[in-house]
Amino acid sequence: MPENGEGPLAALRLTSSTVDEITVIRVDGVLDATTREQFADYLAMAGADLILDLAGVTFMDSRALGLIVHHWQTSLTSGAKFALIGVEYTKSKVMWITGLAQRLPIYDTLGDALAALKS
Repeated sequence: MPENGEGPLAALRLTSSTVDEITVIRVDGVLDATTREQFADYLAMAGADLILDLAGVTFMDSRALGLIVHHWQTSLTSGAKFALIGVEYTKSKVMWITGLAQRLPIYDTLGDALAALKS
């Protein structure tokens, strides 16, 4: 997949790679109303099996969380693999405020997520 949001003033930069046939999307920047469409479009290009690396997120709002939850729910119903890595409370408080941090498949590292998804 192409890189998205390049440039010094970009509020959001999205890059992807494939590891063990799973798309890994690295998110750098702000996930809010101003970047929601860019994030949604990029997620739509991803394969069914997906790991979102949120270590580079500087802020996340409820709209972005809604997109993440939508992809998680879609993966549950389709039998696809889904995980989040690099989630930090200070930058993604909305996950804890809503209680979703306890429900979403969140792992510390890519290796942890891959191991969990293989089992």
